[in-house]
Amino acid sequence: FRYLGQGIPLIMAMPVFSRITYLDHAATTLYPECLIRDYFQDISRNVYGNPHSHNPSSRLTHDTVDRVRYRVLQHFNATPEEYSVIFTSGCTAALKLVAESFPWSPHTESEVGSHFCYLTDSHTSVVGIRGLTSGRGVVTLPVSPQEVENRAKDEAEGDGVVCQTPHLFCYPAQSNFSGRKYPLSHVKGIQARRLYPACEHQGRWFVLLDAAAHVSCSPLNLQECPADFIPISFYKMFGFPTGLGALLVRNDAAGILKKTYFGGGTAAAYLSGEDYYVFEDGTVSFLDIIAVNHGFEALYRITGGMHNIQQHTFGLARYTYMLLSSVCHGNGRPVAQIYTEGQFESPSTQGAVLNFNLKDSHGQIIGYSQVDRMASLFNIHVRTGCFCNTGACQSFLGITNQQMRRNLQAGHVCGDSIDLVDGQPTGSVRVSFGYMSTFEDCQKFLNFVAECFVEKPLTLDQVRLEELKTATAASRGSNEHYPIKITNGEIFKADEKEKPTEASLRGFALREPNSHGEAYTLTNIYIYPIKSCAAYEVHDWPVGPQGLLYDRGWMVVNGNSVCLSQKRVPPLCLIRPQVHLPSNKLLLQASGMDTISVPLENSTEMHRSYPVCQSKVCGDRVETVDCGDEAASWLSDFLGQPCRLIRQSPDFTRGMKKRPSGAATSSSLSLVNEAQYLMINRASVELIQKLMSSRFGHMMCYSKYNVISRFRANLVIAGVEPFEEDNWSHLIIGNTRFVVS
Repeated sequence: FRYLGQGIPLIMAMPVFSRITYLDHAATTLYPECLIRDYFQDISRNVYGNPHSHNPSSRLTHDTVDRVRYRVLQHFNATPEEYSVIFTSGCTAALKLVAESFPWSPHTESEVGSHFCYLTDSHTSVVGIRGLTSGRGVVTLPVSPQEVENRAKDEAEGDGVVCQTPHLFCYPAQSNFSGRKYPLSHVKGIQARRLYPACEHQGRWFVLLDAAAHVSCSPLNLQECPADFIPISFYKMFGFPTGLGALLVRNDAAGILKKTYFGGGTAAAYLSGEDYYVFEDGTVSFLDIIAVNHGFEALYRITGGMHNIQQHTFGLARYTYMLLSSVCHGNGRPVAQIYTEGQFESPSTQGAVLNFNLKDSHGQIIGYSQVDRMASLFNIHVRTGCFCNTGACQSFLGITNQQMRRNLQAGHVCGDSIDLVDGQPTGSVRVSFGYMSTFEDCQKFLNFVAECFVEKPLTLDQVRLEELKTATAASRGSNEHYPIKITNGEIFKADEKEKPTEASLRGFALREPNSHGEAYTLTNIYIYPIKSCAAYEVHDWPVGPQGLLYDRGWMVVNGNSVCLSQKRVPPLCLIRPQVHLPSNKLLLQASGMDTISVPLENSTEMHRSYPVCQSKVCGDRVETVDCGDEAASWLSDFLGQPCRLIRQSPDFTRGMKKRPSGAATSSSLSLVNEAQYLMINRASVELIQKLMSSRFGHMMCYSKYNVISRFRANLVIAGVEPFEEDNWSHLIIGNTRFVVS
C-alpha cells in the first residue's frame, strides 16, 4: 500500500491470499475457540438431564436454562417482569409462532378486521406470514420505508370509540440486504398510532421487531423500544449454536396470543393473574441453550460489549465503502455500484453491511456469480443473490414485478447462478463484518477487487473521496462520543455501608412466648456467610436489616451462574468461611488451601470491575455482584470445577413471599431461602435422635451436634418440650422481638 494523505491507501496488487477472509457475518458470525472449549468442558463435567424430570441432573438443567433466560433479557436491558423468553429453533420459527398465535380478526360486512402490515424491506420469513393471514380474511398491506413517516400524523390518533381490533406491524431493525437501520422509535410511533399505517386504522397495534440482523453487531435496548415481539437467532450473535433462536414477548402483550397446539414441552411464559400461558413445544434444546450462556461469556470477555462491536464493525464497513465507492477504472468509470440509502455517516443508521455490484470499464454490470467464484479462488467468502429479501432487491436494483416474472420464466430462481437476464442484474454481492473482522480483511478484499476487476491503471475519484472524508469528519465531530446506555453490568452506584441495628444477640435468656414462666435459653448462634458452606459460630453478633449481619450474604455459582448446593456439590460443606469484623474481611478457609479474603462491603471499585448478574434463590430472582477472580480461582481449584463467588447487590431488595402474621412490615431477605432467621429447639433434636437410634440402631447414631448442624439453623434454643416451637407466634431475645412463621 502507498498511502495518499490522511491515511487513505492507494490500492496496489497483491499475491493470492494465504488464509480465509470471511466476509459473510450477516449470514452467520464465526464462533470463537473459547466458546467451544468452555462449552464442551461444561457438558463434560456436568450431567444435564431432561428438564421435565425432577432428579438432580434435571434440576441442574432447569436452573441453567432459567439462568440463560435471564441472561438473554439482561443483554437487551429487559427484566422478567417486562418480557418473557420463549426458545425456538430460530428466528423463522419465532415469527411463525407469532403468526399462528396472533388473534387475527377477519374482515366482515359489519366489522373491520385485522391488518397485517410489513415493511417491503423485510426478510422472506416476515413476508411469509401473509400466507397464513390471507386464509383468515385478514388484510395484508406492504408498506414502503418512505410511507411510514411521510404519511404520519402530527399527533397520536385517538380512537374516539373504543376499538380493540388487533393489528400487527412488522419491520426489521436492520435490513439484511443493505444494512440500513430503521428507527427504533417506529415501535412507539406505531403503538401510539402516530405513524402510518397505524394512524389510518383504528384498533390496537402491536409491533413485531425483526431483530435478527440488528443484534449481531449492534446493541438493542428494550427500555427505549418496547416492541411487543422480538425474534432473534443466536448463531448470528455467537456463531454457535445453530438451530436455536428465541421470541421475546412483552408481558403486557402476551395475553393476546392464543396458541392452539401444545406438544408437551416446558412452560415458557405465563401470567399469574390471567388464564394465559405459552409452551415451548416438546423438550427445549437444553444443551444448545447451555451453549448460549458460554456465547455471552465469550462475547463480553473478548469485546467488552455490543457498543464496542458496533463501533469496530461500522468503522471497517465505512472504510471499505469509502474506498470501493471511489475506485475507478483507468478510463475514469466507477468500479462499483453500491446499494445504500446514506453514505455510512453513523452506526445509528447503518450496520456493518456493504451491498454492491461491480461494473466493467464500459459501465456494464459484472454478474455476481463471477465475482463469487473469483472471490473463492482468493479465499474470500462473500454472499451473493437477493438474500431472501426480494422487496429490497427490487427497490435497489430497479427490478419491476413484470421483470421478476420474466426472470422466473427465464429459469432464474433464488439461490441459483443466473445473475444477469438481458444484461440486468438479478441480485448483488454483499460483504458483512463481525467483531473478529480486521482491517487486514478490508485490505485483502479491496486488493482482490483491484486485481481481478479493475482495468488498469487504477485511479481514485478524488472529489468523491474528499466529499466522503468531509462528511465522515463532520459526522464524527457532532458525535464524538456515541451515547452509551448504562445497562446492568457496566456502571454502578457506590455502596453505602450496611448499618446494623443497635440490637445484637448474646447468650441471653429467652422470655417464653406464651408467658408460662419456664426459662428458655439461647445456646448457640451460627451464621452461614456463604450459602451451603460451613457454619461460623459466634457468641455476640449484630442484627442487620436482613437478619444476622452477613448471614447468607454470599453464594457459590457454577460457570453458568447457577447456584451450587451441597446436594449438587457436597465438598461445599468443607469450606469454612469466617467473618472478621475488625479487618472488614470475609476469610475463606479449607483443608489444603491457603486462606484468602474478600471485602465484607462492596466497594465502588469492585462495582466497576465486576458486573451485576441475575441469579435465582428458592425460585426468586436476585441481583448479585461478582466478588472477583481470586475468590473464583480459589473455589474452582478446591471444588474441581469452574465456579465463582457472588453476593447480593446492595441496591437490590428481596422481600419474603409470605409475611408472617404479626409482622409489622415486610422483611427484607439476604440469600436465605424463605426467612431471615432459622431456629431449632434442642428438645426437638433429642427426640429426632432417639427415633433414629430406635429405628436404625448404631447405623444412624449421630451426635446431637451432628444432627443440629444438619438443620443449618441460626439460633439454637434449649426448650422444654419437643416441637413446642411449632405453636409459637413470636419469641423475644433480649429486647428484640422475633415473629415465628
